[in-house]
Amino acid sequence: MIDAAELTDNDFLRQFELKVDGNLAKIEYSLQDRKIFLTKLIIPEGISNEDFEEEFLTLVFDTISERNISVVPTSPEIAKFIRRHRKYKKLLPVGIRI
Repeated sequence: MIDAAELTDNDFLRQFELKVDGNLAKIEYSLQDRKIFLTKLIIPEGISNEDFEEEFLTLVFDTISERNISVVPTSPEIAKFIRRHRKYKKLLPVGIRI
């Protein structure tokens, strides 16, 4: 299980970062008008845990939910995650369907 304290929001590089076993997993984003566009999910090959992507995305979505901003997924992996976890559909802006 991933600890929420390990997640870093790197404002300068506009990405959420999580270090695991010396590897850096990240989700790149763009922030505009109370919307966060999640553009790219990067998980290094060195991370072998099959559930890591699921836990990482859950952690990022919980963080975004706390900030009370909308999510626009532009990455296919992130859109697929929202389809599997309907509780995060409430974060989508009006008019966006997945």
